[in-house]
Amino acid sequence: MSAPARRRSKPTDAVKRFTRSSTPCAKRPDQGCGFLARQNVYPDVLPDFRNLGVIARILLGVNAAAFAGAIFAAPDLRVGLERFVTVAAFVEPLLLIELVALFILSRWIGRLAYWSACALIVMLAALIGAVYHAALQGLPLPPASMTRTVVLCVIVTAALLAYFRLLVKAHSPALAEARLQALQARIRPHFLFNSLNAVLALIRRDPKRAERSLEDLAEVFRTLMSDARQFVRLEDEIALLERYAELEQLRLGERLRITWELDAAPSDALLPPLVLQPLLENAVYHGVEPGVAVGEVLVRIERRGERVYARIENPFIAAQAERAGNRMALDNIRERLALFFDAEASIETGVENGRYRVEIQIPYRTVARNSAQAAA
Repeated sequence: MSAPARRRSKPTDAVKRFTRSSTPCAKRPDQGCGFLARQNVYPDVLPDFRNLGVIARILLGVNAAAFAGAIFAAPDLRVGLERFVTVAAFVEPLLLIELVALFILSRWIGRLAYWSACALIVMLAALIGAVYHAALQGLPLPPASMTRTVVLCVIVTAALLAYFRLLVKAHSPALAEARLQALQARIRPHFLFNSLNAVLALIRRDPKRAERSLEDLAEVFRTLMSDARQFVRLEDEIALLERYAELEQLRLGERLRITWELDAAPSDALLPPLVLQPLLENAVYHGVEPGVAVGEVLVRIERRGERVYARIENPFIAAQAERAGNRMALDNIRERLALFFDAEASIETGVENGRYRVEIQIPYRTVARNSAQAAA
């Protein structure tokens, strides 16, 4: 082989980094990868007692149990409803006191081992129930004895903890499936091939830029292949957006124009990975790539109080509204937000003045809570 041929075939450092980052297994396709066959082990974690969804489930669960008990012990529906009103007058203040206590102690309890924390929560519920019952002595509201109050507190608390444990076990495989769907939806072959072709066109006339582009491509795919069950910092997600935008700029040139409004973005906020990048990819794929004119894309991220808002806009092309992958990507992101934040996150879409917009709202957090760690 001639010297020029050897120089062309010698991989650059960027190519080596790209190969290491994006190749999950060195085996042949027919052999498969060992790590794909291993089953994920999901640790037991406590619910986040500061999460609105968790609080709502506790309120509904306890009131449903009280209602069922009152109806079951009554001779008819009218007596059962009257008994439920009496029981609720006793249960609701006790329930609110215990929720406030768990809300305050949530961060400290979350540092304990799972079963130790469960035992502490059950004992705390029993203690609060006993003190509450004693404070209401002489009133017609309490049950017949303090023992009954304490036993009911223990049973209901243990049942709720068991329910949340089963809920986490049920959602953990769903999160693994959501991660797989995210990878399938995000790694579009046309993006990889077009990006590589654009880099190949640069190798001779601008090798430095070609190497930077390969590094960007390697970083994008490294992130796409990483564990999607952990929170990432917003600044890392923004860095991924910028790398992805550079690659798309390389492909589309002057046709793509992105306006970044990030001055109010809280860089320390935590969010699930691969939430914003797929939205930017959708904006390019559906709003810029099919057109012939310059496509204006807006990326705005800001904090308002204890909420983080992200908005991505792109030109609306009616013929592309149902283009393959758009709805699947949005549904996937909505599912992942629900798994990480429960009822505290939302995603909305709409069309205004010829512009398609996607808005995401998530709670502003700098420390991962147990409900989020349940995804780990």
